[in-house]
Parts: sequence; C-alpha cells; structure tokens
Amino acid sequence: MNFDFAALLVFLTFLSGVIWLIDSLVFARKRLGAARKKEGQAVTDTDAGLPLIVEYARSFFPIFLFVLVLRSFIVEPFRIPSASMMPTLLIGDFILVNKYDYGIRLPVLNLKIIPNKAPQRGDIVVFRYPLDPKIPFIKRVVGLPGDHVAYYDKTLYINGTPIQLTEVETYKGTGAGKIMDGVSRKMEDLAPVRHSILMDMSVYSREFEGIVPEGHYFVLGDNRDNSKDSRYWGYVPDANLVGRAFLIWMNWDLENKGIAWDRIGTVLN
Repeated sequence: MNFDFAALLVFLTFLSGVIWLIDSLVFARKRLGAARKKEGQAVTDTDAGLPLIVEYARSFFPIFLFVLVLRSFIVEPFRIPSASMMPTLLIGDFILVNKYDYGIRLPVLNLKIIPNKAPQRGDIVVFRYPLDPKIPFIKRVVGLPGDHVAYYDKTLYINGTPIQLTEVETYKGTGAGKIMDGVSRKMEDLAPVRHSILMDMSVYSREFEGIVPEGHYFVLGDNRDNSKDSRYWGYVPDANLVGRAFLIWMNWDLENKGIAWDRIGTVLN
C-alpha cells in the first residue's frame, strides 16, 4: 500500500484552516464576550481560554500551507531506491524535483492549471508509473511526441538515426551499487545532453520499436540492462508527469559508510 502524503497534506491544511476560520467567525466572539462580562475589562483570546484544538490549528495551519505550496508547486524531494538510473543516480541519492517546469498542477488531482515548458530530450523526469499511478518512477526522456523510436542490439535509434555512444571505462561500483561492478560505462549523446549510461554486454537487452503518440514520452533508464522502462510498459502520458529532477541534495548508503559527501550538491543532466 502506497502512502499518499499529498492527500494527507491537503487534508491537514484544509482541516486546520477550517477550524481556525470557524472559531474566528463564530466561537471567538462569544468566548471573548463572555469573558468580558465576567472580568469586566478587556481580554485576549488567551485570557478567554483558547481551546486546545483551535490553538493547534492556528499554530500548524501556516506550516501546513507553506509545505503544501512548496511541495505542490515549486520543489519536491524524492529518494532513489533502485539501480535503474545508475551511474547518474545511485541507490540512496536524495534528489530535488522542479515542479513548475512542466506546468503547475493541482495536488492530488494532478490537473494542470498553468502550462509551461514541455520535457526535452535528455531530461531526467519523475512521473507517476502508468500501470500504477500511486508509484513514482524516474527515468530519462529520449523520445518526444511524434518520434520514431527503436532499440535494437543495445543501440538507440531516434527517427532512424543511431544515437552515438562512446566507450569510457569499465564501471567500478561501490556500496549498494556494487551489483553493477564490471559493466561497461559509455557516454550517450542525446544532443544537447551528453550523459553516462551503463551496459552489461553479456546480457540480452529488451528491444522495442514504435512511434511516440502526441502528449506522450518514451523514457529509458541510464542503466540500460537493469531498467524496466518504456521498452516494457509503453509511453508516459503528459498527465503523469511530476517534474524534472535537477539536484542531488543528499546521499545515504549504509553499504558505503553512510553519507557520500562528494555527491551532495550534484547538478543533474
């Protein structure tokens, strides 16, 4: 079962705001009026005995509202749980996702209310998994609407043109990433984005061919032979987009002595 933090945050913001509003409009006046008659002088909410639930609502509503606006419309943190985006993202990376690049969406409903830019080839995107929208996925956009995409013999083709790969080195995995130790690291040129990918030349790669529908995107993991991506379950609808990953703000890998300080502040491309 997936915990819906966005729905909980909306509920808490609404509930605390309603409690505060109703008390301010109805009960506060009666409470202060009764206190004035009893004391015979000016009194405050505190003097009149502010109910505990109202005190909590007044204290927490601004906090809930701030977090809701920040998380829904500006930036949201995520943790990387798998190796599918290695070597760009490692298990235990904590990333920040830009929520406004692809348009402002209402929390919970995920309805776009203010359009903005569209994803570009090479963007690292977080999206709601098409087969189970409660699960957030992260992959790299390689196919845009209208593109003919093919993946054969470990080679990516966009509109009939093979994407250039340059051999770099044998990958040395550390910590939880040791599972990919010894595979091949290559540079992929998705112009204008050049980025590292991993390939295990000893295993079969899932193959694919198709045309990306309008309003959809074809995505791949940078760990090409260890990623369940569009080759397996199809295209990502624009409605499922959450945002663009842009920064690693923390890495916590217990198999690699805890915090990897050198990864903190890494800008993603």
